[in-house]
Amino acid sequence: MDKNKLITLVKIIAIPTGYAIFLRLFFGVATWKDLFSVMSLTFLVCLPTTVGILTIYFSNIDKARKRAYQILMPWIPIFLFFFITLALAIEGWACWMMILPFFLIAASIGGLIGGYFKLKKSESKVYISVLVLLPLFISPIENWIGAIPGTYEAYTFIDIKSPADKIWENVTRVKEIKVEQDKGWLTRTLGFPRPVKAELNFEGVGASREAIFTNGLVFHETVLEYIDKKKMVFTIKAYAHEIPSATMDEHVVIGGEYFDVLTGTYELEKLNETTYRLHLYSHFKLTTTFNFYASWWARWIMKDIQNNILQVEKYRAEKE
Repeated sequence: MDKNKLITLVKIIAIPTGYAIFLRLFFGVATWKDLFSVMSLTFLVCLPTTVGILTIYFSNIDKARKRAYQILMPWIPIFLFFFITLALAIEGWACWMMILPFFLIAASIGGLIGGYFKLKKSESKVYISVLVLLPLFISPIENWIGAIPGTYEAYTFIDIKSPADKIWENVTRVKEIKVEQDKGWLTRTLGFPRPVKAELNFEGVGASREAIFTNGLVFHETVLEYIDKKKMVFTIKAYAHEIPSATMDEHVVIGGEYFDVLTGTYELEKLNETTYRLHLYSHFKLTTTFNFYASWWARWIMKDIQNNILQVEKYRAEKE
């Protein structure tokens, strides 16, 4: 590889990656949180889009003409940024898994924009400079407008062939769940704590229930409505200060600034003489400026947790 090609290769990878790292560190300064935040639409959109623009803009013009190159080449600095922030513990695995699809799409869009400016040439340097600095001007405006909290529902159910009293016994008090019984593939992939057991002090309104997970995560629940063997509604509260900092990434911690679980509901419906349908609802709150995307992931995570619990309750009601 000749010197010019090497310099070009370094530019199209090092400069976009360096820009991404700079923006992540800049937006992560705690004292500037009122102006710049990693948990913002500005960061989520502008960083990968600009990475894509810079990657193609610094590329060889012959390659920059190819549409496939414009779409795929920006992924290299995005993945490099991914590994660097993980290695330096700047960002957590769960956060990256959730934002990576969005980052890749935005980077490809940026690559198409960069290709346009690369081929246009006229005054392109001015436009590129504006786009690079744009996040620093947009973010304060976004933070001034503020996040609009949204409440969402995750609904799951399972059919169980067992008497109602046996099913309800496993609903109100969940005995210790062994590792091999844990089927929560998504939460396991993201490195979230897994459920261990749930304890109810008595059956009725006002009862307290603790759903205990690994790594110090505990959901404190209070029963609001109780109909024996039919329905149980309860509040859910996880206190962020009780959860060790190593348990979950600060941006996805349950009970934290951005994500909180509010209530849960069990309902037992009789389908026929031998089968019941156990419904499980949860309501959760998100407080971000990109709830349209975050809610999709949050609902998916909550459903994974709920389906995991339901399959344990089904197995125990039917087999044990």
